Amino acid sequence: MAQEPTIHSQFEPNTGTWQYIVADPSTSKAVIIDPVLDYDSATQVISTSTADSLLVGIEEKNYSISYILETHAHADHLTAASYLASRISQKQGFRPSIGIGKHITQVQQLFGSRFQIPAEEYEGVFDKLWEDGETFKVGSLTATAMHLPGHTPDHLGYKIGDNVFCGDSLFHADIGTARCDFPNGSAQSLYHSVQKLLSLPNHVRIWTGHDYPNANRTEPVPWLTVRDHRTRNKHVNDDVTEEQFLALRQERDATLRQPKLLNPSLQVNIRAGRLPRKTESGMRMLHLPLKVDGEEW
Repeated sequence: MAQEPTIHSQFEPNTGTWQYIVADPSTSKAVIIDPVLDYDSATQVISTSTADSLLVGIEEKNYSISYILETHAHADHLTAASYLASRISQKQGFRPSIGIGKHITQVQQLFGSRFQIPAEEYEGVFDKLWEDGETFKVGSLTATAMHLPGHTPDHLGYKIGDNVFCGDSLFHADIGTARCDFPNGSAQSLYHSVQKLLSLPNHVRIWTGHDYPNANRTEPVPWLTVRDHRTRNKHVNDDVTEEQFLALRQERDATLRQPKLLNPSLQVNIRAGRLPRKTESGMRMLHLPLKVDGEEW
């Protein structure tokens, strides 16, 4: 029987984000998945307390970090990938590679142009662009990249043992699935990505990228099994057809507001978490698009 990883899940409540440290117990090699950089939109202050708590856990377990993995360019929180890579390299003597799906390049080009970010600030910032089905080692464990488009075109999952870290493809069964109304998102693509996940054996654990507890469930839950989703997921259980899913997903997406941190998140995340270069005045700047209600003057 293949060895299973040791998984440490850490919930960031302000953005509802699950972060993961996934380790090979036989070698103490590990990866970090979807780490959060703290950002206060009221004061424009970026801080690292959440990322630093990951570092504490890594040091306590004496893990050696091989990769920092992103499931996609997030629109609801800033990534701590570059910060962690810098800090970890000082500690372990080599820099962990930052990896993401190869389709990140189209996301970078789209939002780089929209926010007028110089190409040299986002080109080549990721060390590894994974192909669908590409494998890599985490110590003695084999990890497999799974392209899961729909929420975003670059969206990727990572299968390690009998676990898939699915990012924003599947949420808790009482929430369903992720929105598909971002540029180049697709409800049809998400449906087929979900079927790819749900075709795995029933015991496989699907670890989600977010959770939003409600009155009926006060604690966040990091994973459900394939069987749980096939029997209970409100959007994609076995009784829901593709046509029904497309209708409910599109109806739901039409009512959703823009994520609060969309603009700062995308500008930082297409840079792999690197900060914008300083201006001539010595300041680091992010663009904030304005919307005028009514006629302009």
